[in-house]
Amino acid sequence: MESHFDSHVEQENEDEFQKSFKEMISTLPKGNSWGLPDHLYQYQGFWLTPPFLQGVMLAQQQFEAQPTDIILCSAPRTGTAWLKSLTFATITRTSFDDSTTPLLFNPLLFKMPHDVVPFLELDHAHFSANRHLGIPLLATHAPYSFLPTSIIDSGCKIIYICRDPKDTFVLMYHLFTRYAKSQNTQPIELGEAFELFCEGVSWYGPYWDHVLGYWNARLEHPDKFMFLKYEEMNEDIEQQKGVPEKIVKMCSFENLSNLEVNKSGKHREGQGNLGIENKIYFQKGKVEDWKNYLTPKMATRLDQITQQKLSSSGLSLN
Repeated sequence: MESHFDSHVEQENEDEFQKSFKEMISTLPKGNSWGLPDHLYQYQGFWLTPPFLQGVMLAQQQFEAQPTDIILCSAPRTGTAWLKSLTFATITRTSFDDSTTPLLFNPLLFKMPHDVVPFLELDHAHFSANRHLGIPLLATHAPYSFLPTSIIDSGCKIIYICRDPKDTFVLMYHLFTRYAKSQNTQPIELGEAFELFCEGVSWYGPYWDHVLGYWNARLEHPDKFMFLKYEEMNEDIEQQKGVPEKIVKMCSFENLSNLEVNKSGKHREGQGNLGIENKIYFQKGKVEDWKNYLTPKMATRLDQITQQKLSSSGLSLN
């Protein structure tokens, strides 16, 4: 049990970290956050908002991965909630059986996926005694180079999901405009957001560098990595038959978006700018939806950047 002395020391360390973090962040390049309240700051090549950057840095110092952990990694708006749902449902399929007398109700039916599988940098940046080790799932948007060394050293598994940058951009733009409207503030224009995305100034961007970091790590450690493309997963799942069908159905966009918890309520309510209405997260995850929003010229430009960035990697995203 933690003593008063221990908690006092912990508080002092926390205060010291906060002070040094504020000093450090004041020296970083500052970027447009697409109309969100917090600025983006560039740290070691990537753009993050202060709460996420602080969480990543704390996790680097204090998080202790277990060898049984499975870390779900992704850039924002690439299918994170879907991956969380599918992985959670698969790992717990025997615990939350749908027989006539279920022992437990599946949390996915009354909690949103981001609450069922917590974010490392927001929920477990400190070494956490309240981790549910029976369900060894954590998620992060952190680039590979930002992951705590305990994740790399422990041998735990990493699953990464990515998708076509054109759809990623459009989904990110929708999220931020919906958030701005919920706060009664002026949303960013599509053209302005597009320019920022192309320049790499986006949440955890540049997007291409994020993807490449995990792709190259996967080539080095193929036994630890599962590297997924949203589009291929979408195709695979449509062809699945048998046992996984129940899981696929439960985790479908139609089912998840129609659950009461995902239509109402607020994720991280009371946590300042992190609070977002649950329904904002659920946008139709349709492949090639970008065609309804981007001009041919915009699409060509993004394709050219993608080709240039990934040219020597052996990876294709479009």
